[in-house]
Amino acid sequence: MTETTSPFHGTDVLIVGAGITGLAHAAEAVARGLSVTIIDRDTRAVGASIRNFGHCCVTAQSGELLELARTAREGWLRHSALAGFFSVESGGMAVARNEQEVAVLSELSATRGNDEVTMIGADDVRRELSGQGDSAILAGAMLRDDIRVDPREAVAKLAAWLGRQPRVNFLWRTAYLGTDDAGSPTAESVTAQTSRGPIRAGRVIVCVGHDLDRVYPELAEEFGVERCALQMALVRPPASLQIRPAVLTGTSMLRYPAFAETSAAGELKKELAARNPELLAIDANVMLTQRPDGTLIIGDSHRNDTATDPFLSEQTSDTLLNAAAHLLGTGNFAVLQRWQGVYASSKQQSFLIEHLQDKVTTVTVTSGIGMTISFGLARKTFDQLESAYALSTTR
Repeated sequence: MTETTSPFHGTDVLIVGAGITGLAHAAEAVARGLSVTIIDRDTRAVGASIRNFGHCCVTAQSGELLELARTAREGWLRHSALAGFFSVESGGMAVARNEQEVAVLSELSATRGNDEVTMIGADDVRRELSGQGDSAILAGAMLRDDIRVDPREAVAKLAAWLGRQPRVNFLWRTAYLGTDDAGSPTAESVTAQTSRGPIRAGRVIVCVGHDLDRVYPELAEEFGVERCALQMALVRPPASLQIRPAVLTGTSMLRYPAFAETSAAGELKKELAARNPELLAIDANVMLTQRPDGTLIIGDSHRNDTATDPFLSEQTSDTLLNAAAHLLGTGNFAVLQRWQGVYASSKQQSFLIEHLQDKVTTVTVTSGIGMTISFGLARKTFDQLESAYALSTTR
């Protein structure tokens, strides 16, 4: 991976932040023939991009998010082949254990078509769960377009691949300090200040996730961007357990828009409030994915605030792990790791693309679906820039 020792140089695009949103924008810039410099304050991605399920939850999106997710799906598969990281067109599986959940899935299947959201019976659901599963399982739906990656591998290998491309430079352990000037339509570049010195760029794209308020606090306040803290765990299941799709449950149906927008979702929320109030109390999305080594990623809870306490609740962890074990029909798991994830969250909208100055843009996913829409969002950003601004080149 290329790391420039002297940052006093010009670049077509300066990307601030080497999480998946920043890297997807870097990949899009490379595809458009632009030179790219990526800076990050850490030595590798250690934030939300690696603390997730590795699930590209395409099918459960709606409207513009669905279109972005479909584009992102193509981007993930293409870059998996280029960079050599694991990806699988596994689909997702939503499990229904009461009539209200069946109604939500049936309605979505009728709207999207059975080829995209395929209703399956309880026996088929259990087969997908290695022949096991909660005795209450009534049905399920296979979500055709969902894919999985290993979050701990994918982002690192994507960064490594980008670093091998011509005219791409990484500056790790480098903080963004803003720009010297606002830029103007007639200027060829803008000067960004960093902790290693100035960088001249035709365009600066700031992708700092939940730290938006540390760079542009007024923007974060305008859109109500907070931090969403979540709890997750990595467990070792029985060796016989092999689960190909990402697995979603009734709580997922309250969270993802394609489910939540069905007319049946209201009754489901009432049912879950009566049957599992402990899950709604922690704003749970009980779901799981299996990594290539067989371990399961289980999560997750959600808690919003402008600042996040670092303390994990053992009660919350127990609630999530017990719910997952009950779903799978297994005993207690051997817990290998627990962690807190943090991502940007806004009640106003799912993502921000804000052109703050003539040559400075900030892009933030504010809904916890960065892995799902990142590559699609990058294409949208550059399409906007090409139509509204001239992207200066250093060639």
